[in-house]
Amino acid sequence: MRLSSLSVRNVWRNRLRALLTVLGIAVAIVAFVLLRTVLSAWTVGAEASAKDRLGTRNKVTFVVPLPKRYIETIRQVPGVVDASYASWFGGKDPRHENEFFASMAVETKTLFSVFDELVVPPADRERWLNNRKGALVGDVLAKKLGWKVGDTVTLQGSIYPGDWQFQIEGIYSSTRKVVDRSSFFFHWDYLNDSLPEGSPQRDRIGWVTTRIRDPLQAGAISQAIDRAFDEQEIQTLTMSERAMNLSFLGMVSAVLKAIDLVSLVILFIMMLILGNTIAMSTRERTREFGVMRAIGFLPHHIALAVLIEAIVIGGLGGGLGLVLSYPLVERGMGRFIEENMGSFFPYFRISEGTAVAALVLALLLGLSAGLLPAYRAARLNVIDSLRRAG
Repeated sequence: MRLSSLSVRNVWRNRLRALLTVLGIAVAIVAFVLLRTVLSAWTVGAEASAKDRLGTRNKVTFVVPLPKRYIETIRQVPGVVDASYASWFGGKDPRHENEFFASMAVETKTLFSVFDELVVPPADRERWLNNRKGALVGDVLAKKLGWKVGDTVTLQGSIYPGDWQFQIEGIYSSTRKVVDRSSFFFHWDYLNDSLPEGSPQRDRIGWVTTRIRDPLQAGAISQAIDRAFDEQEIQTLTMSERAMNLSFLGMVSAVLKAIDLVSLVILFIMMLILGNTIAMSTRERTREFGVMRAIGFLPHHIALAVLIEAIVIGGLGGGLGLVLSYPLVERGMGRFIEENMGSFFPYFRISEGTAVAALVLALLLGLSAGLLPAYRAARLNVIDSLRRAG
């Protein structure tokens, strides 16, 4: 019998202990995959950002608006194909008070030219463009809240107080998986014209999104846009869409680092548990190792047998953890998160990198846990081993 076959058979000598250890590793791998998927889902929007789009905001902070007149200046900058503006509305449906979704007032005439990944049936699109109080909602949001084309929806404003009534004229989807399909778009003109004369919010926009002709000129065009407002009272900060999305992530960087650390701590704790299990198994087989040494096995054979056993347990736990991760993390929790937290996690899926990393780390977990028990088993004296266990 080969040494590897013997090690694999030894895994199940104590079936209950082996099963519990494999299940423990599987649970740790599921937790690791979940936390890593949260990290990748949080950053996927930034990584998949359009290379030919720029974002312009107030130089001081994102929450301070810009004068609407800036949009015409930006459109005149060489290299700019088109530009569109939007303002964060921050409304909620009183019938679903606990449901959060992004609500934004947008410039309707340029929305689809700048964000060409949005897909709306032509009839719905035309109806929305012609209805001042029309709203365009994502298909995920519409499904979650039970909205359909033709419904009348009232949102309670927070930044813009009051009850605002809209008619749902269209439901959009997207050609890109990372686009939030839980947003609520409506006419910026409707919002602006409803504000009283003299309001500090009137004729103000939150940010500008610009489509450029050559992505390689993104840096130069960004500088040109900002230079156009150097002498203005309110200055701008322009960056690539990816950089702007990453700036939002910077607000929660501490949380992301904590999640990253916790995922590694979970595996470290599991390594200690697995190491203890392997150590118990080697102590119980002290006489067996003594017999193996007596019939000609060398110390490195004993060490290799213990390491193979540990790696097999780690691999079984890792494989089981991955098998459980897809229905639990991706299909179950992932769908729930996309439907209820689409603004933050529009695409919650286990990446290939996460799956490979989980399996490799499970194998390394077994290897690391088996190093010390393997070293001790290899140093056993033949006579003492037979006497101690005899």
